[in-house]
Amino acid sequence: MDVVSDALSAVRLGRPFSDRVRASGSWCVRMPPYDGAGFHVVLEGACWLLADGDSPISLGAGDAVLLPHGTGHVLADSALDAAAVEKAVPFEQWRDGPGARAGTGRGDMEMLCGKYRLDRSRVHPLMAELPKVVHLPNRAGSHPELRAAIGLLGGELDERRPGSYTALPSLLDLLLVYMIRSWMAESTTGAWPGALSDDVTAAALRALHADPAAPWTNERLAAAAGVSRPTLARRFTAMVGRPPMAYLTWWRLTFAATLLRDTPDTLATVARRVGYGSPYALSHAFNREFGTTPGRYREQLQGGR
Repeated sequence: MDVVSDALSAVRLGRPFSDRVRASGSWCVRMPPYDGAGFHVVLEGACWLLADGDSPISLGAGDAVLLPHGTGHVLADSALDAAAVEKAVPFEQWRDGPGARAGTGRGDMEMLCGKYRLDRSRVHPLMAELPKVVHLPNRAGSHPELRAAIGLLGGELDERRPGSYTALPSLLDLLLVYMIRSWMAESTTGAWPGALSDDVTAAALRALHADPAAPWTNERLAAAAGVSRPTLARRFTAMVGRPPMAYLTWWRLTFAATLLRDTPDTLATVARRVGYGSPYALSHAFNREFGTTPGRYREQLQGGR
């Protein structure tokens, strides 16, 4: 596994949801805050988006928007002001009413809307540092993988062909990966895009995520990254925000939480997979980090389902 895949696996829950929406005329709808991540892709026409506490964004055909923290927001056919926001109709109410329909007049808008369910209790710092709104404008030659995923997703929603039940969530997973990749390629401020583009830090992170159960030491990890131990410690800590072995401990326990949530593996098996010599050692570390034992953590998850 790589860092981005692991970061997504740690927070993803259940199947994503998507819908194709068409609108004509004047409209203004509100999406409430959501315990997950939302996205919109404008297929035709144009609209405006205003995330809570943010500035309005003009969206054109081919633009994609990811709201990775589930921020509440308003979508409208024209520029948003305070009066328009006050009159916004709840999205579900509008979608099922006469406002959302296939349009025929000039200015018609068509978009893909969707949501991903996320577990906010074990968020990887890569996901945490994503901005409130990731706006990916449609520019010639930019992000071809993202554009291809958008095209495939739109086709599946249109046709509902055999196998769509399997294809749709897979394409939505791809869409999320490509949106995060695109943000990383364009970001000038995030720490994690820098960490994953730095040869030394990226090599160390790949090694840790590829085999978190290995008996890592600073010396062994520095050798895997091809640098001295002081160089690794300095660059890794500056870019990731914690020393290599501290990050490894945190990731092992986060990975353990993911396995407890998503698999029926015994505690002994989970301990082996994340690099602890016994269930007792894992329980002690897990309790210290998360304030509960692995057994109670799994029971709480099962009780909430």
